[in-house]
Amino acid sequence: MMNYWPGSVSVQISNKCYYALRALFELARCHCVQRPVKIGNIATAQSIPKRFLEVILNELRQGGFVESHRGVNGGYVLAREPEAISVGEIICFVDGNLAPTDGVCTSDGKNSGSLKGNSPYYDFWGMVGRRMDEIYHGTSLRNILEDWERRNAGRNLSYDI
Repeated sequence: MMNYWPGSVSVQISNKCYYALRALFELARCHCVQRPVKIGNIATAQSIPKRFLEVILNELRQGGFVESHRGVNGGYVLAREPEAISVGEIICFVDGNLAPTDGVCTSDGKNSGSLKGNSPYYDFWGMVGRRMDEIYHGTSLRNILEDWERRNAGRNLSYDI
C-alpha cells in the first residue's frame, strides 16, 4: 500500500508559469515603493534567467498584469493592486485552464481529455477541480506576499553577496 502524506500531491505548472509567478511576487513585494523595478533586479532576486524573464514580462504586459516604463528610471510595475491579481488568473493566462487530471472539466467548463464521464472518478476529479479553482482564484498576490512575510518575520534575512 502506498502512503500519501498531506501536501504530497503535485499539480504541475510549466517553468515559464513558475517564473511568471515569481516575477509577479517580486513586483508585489516592491509595489509599495511605487517606482519601476529593473528587470535585472527581478531576475537576481528571484533567480530567473534574464533573457527568459524578458519574454515572460512582455507577455505579462500584454496580458494586463504589468506595465513597463522606459528610460533610465524605467522598469516594471504591477498594472493592478496585488490583491486584485489572483494566482489562478496568472496560471490560466500562462499555462491555460486548470484541471487536476486529464479527463475532467477545466475551470472554464471545457473537458480536458477523452474520458468524458466514463471514469468512475469523473465526479471526484470534478470536485477536486472546483476546489483547486476556488483556492487558485481565491488567492491573490497580496495573500502570497503576506504569508511569505509572516513566515519570514523572525528571520534575519541577509542579501549580502
